[in-house]
Parts: sequence; C-alpha cells; structure tokens
Amino acid sequence: MNTLNSSIAIVTGVGREKGIGTAVCHALASAGADIFFTYWSAYDRSMPFYDKDKDEGWPEKLEAQIQKSGVRCASLELDLSKKEAPEKLLDVVEERLGSPSILINNATYSVDVDVTSMDAEVLDAHYEVNVRGTLLLTTAFARRIKGRHGGRVIHMVSGQDKSPEPGNLAYVTTKGAVSAFTKSAAIELARLHITVNAVDPGPTNTGWMTRELEDELKPKFPMGRIGEPEDAARLICFLAGEDAGWVTGQIIHSDGGFLS
Repeated sequence: MNTLNSSIAIVTGVGREKGIGTAVCHALASAGADIFFTYWSAYDRSMPFYDKDKDEGWPEKLEAQIQKSGVRCASLELDLSKKEAPEKLLDVVEERLGSPSILINNATYSVDVDVTSMDAEVLDAHYEVNVRGTLLLTTAFARRIKGRHGGRVIHMVSGQDKSPEPGNLAYVTTKGAVSAFTKSAAIELARLHITVNAVDPGPTNTGWMTRELEDELKPKFPMGRIGEPEDAARLICFLAGEDAGWVTGQIIHSDGGFLS
C-alpha cells in the first residue's frame, strides 16, 4: 500500500471545488499526508467558469474537510507571480506543519491568445507563474530538503510536447519550459533522492468545458468519457509515494489515450 503517513505535501493552485488541485489534496490526505495548499482568489474569480455558488469560500471549506479526515491541513492565499512567493510559502509551511517532502506544482496561469495577439504583457503573466514561480519553488524546496530527507516534485503540464495546441500559445510555450526543466532537474536532484516528474492529464472536466466542447472531445477518448480530476489525482498520489522512488524525469501522459 502506497501510504504517505507523516509526509507533508504542498499543493499549489487549489481555489475551486472542481479543480485538479482539490482532488489531489483529497487523494494525498486519504493516503495519510498532511496538506498545505495555496490559492489565489483574484485569478480564480477572473475565470469565466468560476462558479460563485460552489467556489466562493472554497479554500476554507476544503481545509475543514481535510482536517476532519484525520490529517493536518493549512492554507495560504499567495500570488505565485511574485519573486518572493516561493521562500514565503516554504517559511509558512515549516512554521505551521514542518518540513515538506512533497511538492505538487499545480498553480497555472492561462489565457487564450494566438500568435498575432500575443504581447509582452500576456507572455510575462504566463511566465511569472508557469515558469518562474514553478522553477523557483522547486529549487527552494530542494535547497531546504538537502541533507534532511528525499522528496517528490510533480509538475502539471498539458501535452504540449505531444501535439500542437494553436490558440493558446503563451500557455503551451511556458508549459513546454516546465517539461524541459522536469527532465534536467530530475538528473540534478537524483543525488538528493528527490524525484521530479510531470503529469499531463489531457482534457479534464474541471468546469471549463461547455457542453458543446464535451460533445466534441468525447469521441477522441477511446474509453468513451472525459477525464476527471480524480484520474489525475490517483497518478499524482502514486508518484508522491515510496513505490515511485525509481520513477523520475518522466512526462506521463495520463489522458485515457486521448486522440489529439
């Protein structure tokens, strides 16, 4: 059994009930890990699929749910686009829960933009969260682990190395950087017994799809259904555990065989 008892896990980007981050928190908690998650309400509320009835106040509700499950849980509203955010986050985690050994880089900035519409402002907004935030948090996490214990780092990517994704260029470009970082960082951090992997969950039913888009995408899934947040969470929970100690530097397309 892949238990995570006594582990402390950080999950970034957990602001909505239907999001992958929420499912990951529940899965890790069910395996015995203590949870620390971040959220950024201003970004979540700006998304067209934000469900005010379900998502307003969700971080507080989730924290209470996880605590009731028998593990510790704490959270922090944090803008990961800020340079000081990674060190601030780790300071708060260590103060409130202890030294973390699992890092799930789930927080993402994404606004659709094509090649003729992309400008410096849009590109910088994607870079600050998806690249700089992810890389700096990973390196800060590794520095603090050094000499204490091994760890797990898991990034979320979006299949940009599998097929073209026109119309979303700033997002796929910055996620492509995360994929490249994953493979090289895994080699450097192996000596510290820190594994680094990335998960591409494919199109996932996290609330952003219209019914028309679901109908369009469903035939591309050989299993006959759209991916759910729990599908990604189960894989992430495995990668976070002891059984995955020999898996590193991988970009895993856990997308139900999606035909892009």
